[in-house]
Amino acid sequence: MLENDVMAELDRKLTESNMRGQWKSEAFLSAAIGGPKPGGEAAVWHWDAVMSLMSLAGESMPESLQARRSLIFQNPGLPRGTSHTINMGVQMILPEENAWAHRHSIGALRFIIEGDEKLTTIVDGNHCVMQTGDLVLTPNWSWHDHHNQSGKPAYWLDVLDVPLVLGLNQVFYEPGTAETQPIMDHDLPRGVLRFPWNEAIAGTLSLEVDPELGQCFEYRDPKTGGSCLPTLSCRLVRLPPAFAGALFRTTASSVGFVVRGAGRVHLPGSVLEIAARDAFVIPNWTWHHVSNSSPDTDMVIFMVTDEPVIKALGFLRRESAA
Repeated sequence: MLENDVMAELDRKLTESNMRGQWKSEAFLSAAIGGPKPGGEAAVWHWDAVMSLMSLAGESMPESLQARRSLIFQNPGLPRGTSHTINMGVQMILPEENAWAHRHSIGALRFIIEGDEKLTTIVDGNHCVMQTGDLVLTPNWSWHDHHNQSGKPAYWLDVLDVPLVLGLNQVFYEPGTAETQPIMDHDLPRGVLRFPWNEAIAGTLSLEVDPELGQCFEYRDPKTGGSCLPTLSCRLVRLPPAFAGALFRTTASSVGFVVRGAGRVHLPGSVLEIAARDAFVIPNWTWHHVSNSSPDTDMVIFMVTDEPVIKALGFLRRESAA
């Protein structure tokens, strides 16, 4: 019997016994020299196209009773998810609508695109106003429901750690017994759940300009000083006029939403044009840099990255081209 036939017979017998030889992994290990292949592709979702489809969703779902009216941005290079660890999308809630109470082991956050003082999220009994530019957290296993008494449609960016939680097989879900939950009159038990826009944007102005990121304000848990969620870090990034970031890559993936201004995400062999209210994703271990197209006005981007969990597991690496 030839050597190849002998090995094939051994592999067959191992398979029958629910085993596998280490030698079968050599090709996989060789492919990992130099680091991982990016998880998915860099992509952009332009606001006009999102709004066109959201309008259609509003017509098709005149009442958001059976499911939340949310459009998730699907990475063209992945079976599901915006990045391999993050889901991002846009949710709309119409006037006088309530999005019913539930909770899940998936961590989530809302960056408000069009809000109002009469738009609210209740998080574990805590009343959180959702005004334009605010960030509202719903940490994992927190009860949450949304209410729009503003008299106009409201929109926010949803970012969740769904693919990560699915990959770890840690999904728990519990629907509420009522459409809403009681509002408690107590101090927030889990740190700050709402970060007002005016405080965050003011926080960027006093920062030095990082050569890669610009002026990068991180939303932090006031109790621990760490990221606002265990799995996700949120940042408000201000790019001064004509700013062009230095080229870098990191083992963390990130998603972004352009709050104002216009610019470009530069990638190997391609460029993504981004403008106000466009959303985009940068996969892990992808060389990139971002530039502001305007010589006169700043550009502001809300960014979310899976860096906290990658760092906690000891996998965080960063390389600069300089």
